[in-house]
Amino acid sequence: MGKVILISSGKGGTGKTMFSVNMGAILAQQGCKVMLMDMDMGLRNMDLYLGMENKVVYNIMDVVSGICRIKKAMIKVSGFDNLFFMAASPGRDDRDITPLHMEVLCRKLGKYFDYIIIDCPAGIGDMLDVAITAADTAVIVTEPDASALRDADITERYLQEHGIDNIGIVVNKVKASLMNAGLIPGVSYIINSFKSPVVGIIQDDDNIHISTNKGIPIVCKRGTYIERNFREIVGRII
Repeated sequence: MGKVILISSGKGGTGKTMFSVNMGAILAQQGCKVMLMDMDMGLRNMDLYLGMENKVVYNIMDVVSGICRIKKAMIKVSGFDNLFFMAASPGRDDRDITPLHMEVLCRKLGKYFDYIIIDCPAGIGDMLDVAITAADTAVIVTEPDASALRDADITERYLQEHGIDNIGIVVNKVKASLMNAGLIPGVSYIINSFKSPVVGIIQDDDNIHISTNKGIPIVCKRGTYIERNFREIVGRII
């Protein structure tokens, strides 16, 4: 059975979807068969980050409501042989999705995929509760900001209370100059803020913003320090 990895964040804007996409790309580059699932209903962005916005016909809600079969909602990502994704619904959707729906869907996908990466909405809510049911591992993406760290801490405790013990913290958008000047929380403070290990730090880099706007995972450019860093972070997570 494939391993289900939940990607979460305490607050919006930390780079959760960017990390999900690049983690999936790294695993696919390593020969794993990967399914990316966008669970941010009404606020989906994964299709844009993958450059696949014009390929979406069916979404996850169409699958769980029986409108289409799973394969019709699976979209192969251009440039990869073994990376697929399912889009979230584009707007408000009154159709119900339950933890049982997610558990059954991931069980079926797990027969064909090595990794299922679920990109959850920011914060604590219904979609996080739905995704927790199927998850084996969780990653919380945060940034060196007081409010983001507080919300990430609350999210970590919530995940632990709901039975997920294997959690990793990724700190994104790190500006070393501000850290060194003591103007934002430092690495030691961040490490001590969580019970779970900090598995990676991602430096703030304009190239990451450019890649998401172009719809190309940044790790597709091999040999860069960013690609090497992502590869090491993913290795620690899995």
